[in-house]
Amino acid sequence: MIKIKIARFLNNLAILFIFVLKIRKNSMIEMPPEFKKEDDVIPLMVKLQNEGVIKDIQDNYLYWDKIKYKAKSCSAEELWNAVKFFRYLRSSGISFGKYRFGYVITDYMQRTLHQFDLNIGGTLGSNVGIAETDKTKFMISSIMEEAISSSQMEGASTTRKKAKEMIQQEKKPKNKSEQMIMNNYITMKHIVQHKDEEISPEKILYLHKLITNGTLEDVEDEGMFRDNDEVHVVNHVNSEVVHTPPPHEELEGLIKGLCDFFNNDNQNFIHPIIKGSIIHFMIGWIHPFSDGNGRTARALFYWYMLKRGYWLTEYLSISRIIKDTKAQYEKAYLYTEADGNDLSYFITYHIKTMEKAYAALKEYISRKQREVVQAARFMRISGVNERMAQILKILNDDSDRVLNIKEMETRFNVSNFTARTDLKALVDLGFLEIIHVNKKKQNFIKSNNFDRVLKKYIQ
Repeated sequence: MIKIKIARFLNNLAILFIFVLKIRKNSMIEMPPEFKKEDDVIPLMVKLQNEGVIKDIQDNYLYWDKIKYKAKSCSAEELWNAVKFFRYLRSSGISFGKYRFGYVITDYMQRTLHQFDLNIGGTLGSNVGIAETDKTKFMISSIMEEAISSSQMEGASTTRKKAKEMIQQEKKPKNKSEQMIMNNYITMKHIVQHKDEEISPEKILYLHKLITNGTLEDVEDEGMFRDNDEVHVVNHVNSEVVHTPPPHEELEGLIKGLCDFFNNDNQNFIHPIIKGSIIHFMIGWIHPFSDGNGRTARALFYWYMLKRGYWLTEYLSISRIIKDTKAQYEKAYLYTEADGNDLSYFITYHIKTMEKAYAALKEYISRKQREVVQAARFMRISGVNERMAQILKILNDDSDRVLNIKEMETRFNVSNFTARTDLKALVDLGFLEIIHVNKKKQNFIKSNNFDRVLKKYIQ
């Protein structure tokens, strides 16, 4: 009887072991075959290039796990070897400390970067359609979107609506999630104010301190580089270590090298958007902090883009797109490291993300402009300015909305006096009612007579 129980136990243990192995195999990316510079690879590469096979692979910068299924006239290993040789011939190198990285500029990158140069850089008269008078309004909204999405990527669970109300009304964060979002918002505003400055290890630490304020387990880790090697990048689904950062003894040299890379644009020209993508990658790869590396990496990308004159980056919510494609974001890191530190996987992903963020921005602006047109009917009311018309539209669309003076200051970037004057004027017109929160603070809600008063004034 005991032997039978032992046999069953061992059998169940074996089944469990096989199951665990399968999980680990499925969760890890497949390592590619060894690249061999053989003589017969050249004619095959030329043949595949003429057939357009390599172009398709390069435009999406596919990894081995996708390339192997595209082999038709040759084996998967031969196709991989031909692609690798094609990339090898076109690769540029870059070093950080003792670590060597490479990247390939593809046709897709060049086409897209050209479009970015036309639309994301230059003057305000681009075809994105932002009027100078609307610039600050859109900037504030976009900074909020970036702050919220960047924090949600790191685990913040507050809803977008509550987060916006907290920022607009300058409410004190009630929990860690809200604190993360407020930190990111403050950090983004700091970057916009200091965008023309060079970066330094001290400024990176200050940036990290702003981002992580009140959100780390150990407060002493805020604004401090890690002093140990206990930090690993882990797949939280199965606790698998997917990246081990460089030893902490190398951090000083690596961060100094990254700052030099950030500040020096005179030698070995690299397109700014590609360079910004590399800066983003390197903070994640070096992993200089115990926590907050992702948020710091994205913040430094924004800083570099603004420093190099890509003003529209200020309006792009990159993190919102990354949050929705987090699996691809993580794989872009893994592919780069698995394939000999080939940064093109991450650069391609990053450029595709910027494309989506730019498309989302154009849609957002189009929607806001439609709202302005819709609000125009409220401006026919005597004594109602553009800000007041937008307030009326907000209340017309959302009857339960509660407004306050601080929110109006933030939303329209106006003084306390102007915000107070606008709201009081709408009270006098009969559109708003005042709710006294305490002796000093007031909230404003939609009047019970709103529809009747509106009808009277519109007619």
